[in-house]
Amino acid sequence: MTVKKTQKAKHGADKSIDLYVKAVLEKKAADIVVLDVRGLTSVADFFIVCTGLSNRQVAAIADSVERYLKKTGIKPLSVEGKNEGLWVLLDYGDVIIHVFYETVRKFYDLEGLWSDAKRIVTDGMMEKVNNIKESEVYVE
Repeated sequence: MTVKKTQKAKHGADKSIDLYVKAVLEKKAADIVVLDVRGLTSVADFFIVCTGLSNRQVAAIADSVERYLKKTGIKPLSVEGKNEGLWVLLDYGDVIIHVFYETVRKFYDLEGLWSDAKRIVTDGMMEKVNNIKESEVYVE
């Protein structure tokens, strides 16, 4: 979706999901998508999908998310794939964060697999959009 800076985002998630998005934004993750999978799976309520431009950045994003959320008292139930840096899955129960290396994300196409899920734009994502100097920004 393209969001004009003057346009208000449609929010469909509770404010708590924004904490997870802000954690992902700490290390400049790219192409952030928040999928509301409530009613589609019992595994989680939300998937956050984002991209790192190298396997080192993927691992750094995952480390940063863990540290950021730990400061607020939130610890992951499990973390998978951090050593390889191709696809890191951080399971926080109701929220699962997928940090992908760019080509791996295209290959697995989680957004396509979960195309029935509603896409959410959070306040943290809008803040990022507002800090960009262009008048229109593409936000998934």
